[in-house]
Formats: sequence, C-alpha cells, structure tokens
Amino acid sequence: MTPAAPANWRLYILRTANGMLYTGITNDVTRRFAQHQSGKGAKALRGKGPLELLFHCEAGDRSLASKLEYQVKQLKKTQKIRLVEHQPASLAQWLAALRND
Repeated sequence: MTPAAPANWRLYILRTANGMLYTGITNDVTRRFAQHQSGKGAKALRGKGPLELLFHCEAGDRSLASKLEYQVKQLKKTQKIRLVEHQPASLAQWLAALRND
C-alpha cells in the first residue's frame, strides 16, 4: 500500500450577516462552505447566515494549514480585512511581512 499524497489544504475566511469574520481550513472549500451554509459546519456559524466567502488560499499540508490558521486567528479584525483586500499569493510571506512591520 502506497502512502497517499498529502492533500492540498486551504485557509478560508467567511463573513457572517452580522459582520463577524470566521477563519478555517479545509481540503475542499466548496464542500466546507456548503456545510457551513447548511448549519452542519462549525457551531460558531450556526444561525449567523447568510455567509460570504471572502478569501481562500493554498495553505500546504494539514500541519502547515493549522499553523497558518492559528496565526490568522490571532490577527485583529482590521488586519484580517487587509488580508482579504490584498489577496496575497503567499499567505506565509504576507504574515511574515506583517510581523516585520
């Protein structure tokens, strides 16, 4: 049995109807967004629709995606909005540059 290739994980940011930003990771953004919309995703989003997918980007393997998710969740809302506005090609580089500012 050969080991499966690591899935390409993605980090995403959603906005709720009341303006809250939610950050998560998945290996299938379309499926996960549909789960959130139907109330089968994270409890934090239940009853807070309609939801809007603002941003998603490649985040590497599961381990790296989790680390990036943690870093994004530590950002202030204004910084997350800047992230959404910039739509950087490399999230890791954008976060590193933000730390150096």
